[in-house]
Amino acid sequence: QVQLVESGGGLVQPGGSLRLSCVASRSMFGINVMGWYRQAPGKERELVADTNSRGGTNYADFVKGRFTISRDNAKNTVYLEMNSLKPEDTAVYYCRFVGYDSRADYWGQGIQVTVSS
Repeated sequence: QVQLVESGGGLVQPGGSLRLSCVASRSMFGINVMGWYRQAPGKERELVADTNSRGGTNYADFVKGRFTISRDNAKNTVYLEMNSLKPEDTAVYYCRFVGYDSRADYWGQGIQVTVSS
C-alpha cells in the first residue's frame, strides 16, 4: 500500500511563504499527475495546482502568480511553493498522485496551513 506524506505546513503571517512537500512511501512507476488540493472548513475540497508527466502545469485562478508546483520523479516527490499567502489560503492541503491507470489514485493525509497575524 502506498502512502503519501505531506510536510512543510504550519502557521504563517499574511504575505509570508511556505513550501509543502509530498513524498511517496515507496518508488512509484506510471504516475501521470501529481497535484495539490485544499479544503477549508465548511467548504468542498478544491484543486490548487497539478503537474503531469510531460511537465505541464495547471493552477487554480486564485493562486496564479503566487504558488508554484514542481515535481521530482526520481524522489517520488511533489512540491508546492506558496508565496504572498493570504488568510483565505488557510486550509488543509492534500497531495494526490494519479497513475496512467486510473485505479492508481492516492491521497495524502492532509496538512494544515494557517495564514494569520
